[in-house]
Amino acid sequence: MSASMQIAVLLLTALVAAAGCAVKAPLLSEPEPAQAKQELARLGYSIQVGAFQNVDNAARLTASLEAQGLRAYYFLQRDGFCRVRFGDFQSEEKAAQRAERLVAAGIIDAYHIVRPEDYSAAKAAVYGHAILRDGLVDAAQSFIGLPYRWGGCSITEGFDCSGLTTVVYQMNGLRLPRTSAAQFEGGMPVGRESLDRGDLVFFAILGDRKVSHVGIYTGEGRFIHAPGRGKAVREDLLSETYYKRRYMGGRSYL
Repeated sequence: MSASMQIAVLLLTALVAAAGCAVKAPLLSEPEPAQAKQELARLGYSIQVGAFQNVDNAARLTASLEAQGLRAYYFLQRDGFCRVRFGDFQSEEKAAQRAERLVAAGIIDAYHIVRPEDYSAAKAAVYGHAILRDGLVDAAQSFIGLPYRWGGCSITEGFDCSGLTTVVYQMNGLRLPRTSAAQFEGGMPVGRESLDRGDLVFFAILGDRKVSHVGIYTGEGRFIHAPGRGKAVREDLLSETYYKRRYMGGRSYL
């Protein structure tokens, strides 16, 4: 082999080697960073009214407030009385001004301003997330037995599945996305063995492997949810065959 041919072979070998390194380089790139946890927005100031022994009275007031364009809901507290809560105001002054207008219109009478620091979401910053998780589960448990209604989150007629989770988080001072699909996309993925109280669990119940149902994890493999039309809010097991086959994953915002 001539000297010029030997040089050509050496150059060709060098180019092939260089090309090989160029192809392999992307395989040595750093792995993608883990998904960052999405912080939920906190509620501002809300207005709370009533101490109703008759749930129908709380339902009628809720309907009146919704007619005023206010997102309202009522809930049963441990003392056995129903309270109605509504609004999300930037300041205590704005909340009080709206409340006074409602008093003048004869829609409400005595009222109480719920401050952001009153919610368990704010208390968690001082006492730890356990207090928030307990608050979420307690709120969910208080709705067990209410009827299901597709498309609504008014406690007057019951909840749809994501309406339940939305109101439960709102009762604890957090704004959760409204639909089950948005809640699934926004949360931090959590493995089934790592689920904690207050996390959300998601299912594909329409047969298309798309998220269409959500519940609130309560611990020990259980979750609370609004299961379907004609059925009341209840607690079920993730290990039940129906839910196990349709399980899509867990999400946490905490």
